[in-house]
Amino acid sequence: MQTFNTLLQSLQPAELERVAPHFERVELKRGDVLFESLAPIGHAYFFESGLSSEVATSDGKSIEIGCVGREGFSGAALALGVDRTPHRSFMQAGGEALRIPASVFQAKLEENVAFRHTVLRYVHVFQVQIAATALADGRSTVEQRLARWVLMAQDRLGDELPLTHEFFALMLGVRRPSVTDAIHALESTRCIRAERGLVTVRNRKTLEALAGGSYGVPEAEYDRLIHAP
Repeated sequence: MQTFNTLLQSLQPAELERVAPHFERVELKRGDVLFESLAPIGHAYFFESGLSSEVATSDGKSIEIGCVGREGFSGAALALGVDRTPHRSFMQAGGEALRIPASVFQAKLEENVAFRHTVLRYVHVFQVQIAATALADGRSTVEQRLARWVLMAQDRLGDELPLTHEFFALMLGVRRPSVTDAIHALESTRCIRAERGLVTVRNRKTLEALAGGSYGVPEAEYDRLIHAP
């Protein structure tokens, strides 16, 4: 099976072929819900393209705690033997995914040791990403956090990011005027260009300098555990 999902690509061909017949290729649009809070998770989605957001909600307000693109999959709770989570997941940018029913996914994790080890390594990386988000929310400025999220989105989508101000407000947990101010601050350094519903990355090195230590730890952990030979 050919795939653009880098997590699946890290499997040996024989191990991938053991699970390949159970995947269904689906097209996902912006706004499509992958799972709802405390509702049974129906499928695990291994993304070929696009960007999903996992959000936590309290008192009717939501904030993004993690994002997933073609480096991973949505439905990490399933890999831990859990059928639901207080979080919610939906698509911020549409794309293709390989999905597998939750029950089949969990059965294949039990049967296929290599598949299970790879999936659990990614679950660890996703937990590191959630922790990095909490650290950034508590210690970094809005501009630094925006630079971090733009870098994360670029990693998954490329230089042109079809992301709205509403997304950035959800992502950063701030009001839209603060988002506008942060976008203008980044534009003034010429590292991005922002238009309605589209952010274009112009200078990644400047973005990395602006993000500082808020970006890079989960990415390094992914490279160490999944990309490393």
